[in-house]
Amino acid sequence: MEFRFAHNNFNVIDLDTSLKFYEKALGLKEVRRKTADDGSYIIVFLGDGTSVHQLELTWLRDWKKDHYDLGDNEFHLAFIVDDMEAAHRKHEAMGCICYENPKMGIYFINDPDNYWLEIIPQRK
Repeated sequence: MEFRFAHNNFNVIDLDTSLKFYEKALGLKEVRRKTADDGSYIIVFLGDGTSVHQLELTWLRDWKKDHYDLGDNEFHLAFIVDDMEAAHRKHEAMGCICYENPKMGIYFINDPDNYWLEIIPQRK
């Protein structure tokens, strides 16, 4: 028996804002979309064009709150980048860096819904 990663899901308040963020910040592109017949949800899968792992963004029409409770936000997705300095400059200009750990050589950005995304340099 073999299991492989398929995707992670983040629920989002504003799907268009999230899609723009993920494309600008991380280069993720829409791979496929599922819209409920009654319009109650939209699911969009994003990919990096390289790995099979995808990020699923789910928008729920009937969600009445202005945010999702992320608890202590101790979970995250991690992304490897081939040019850490350029990535840091980009994210700094976007104003989305929420935590840095220079000793470990990593930092985190947060998306419009405050999900944390770890940026890791490519190790050679």
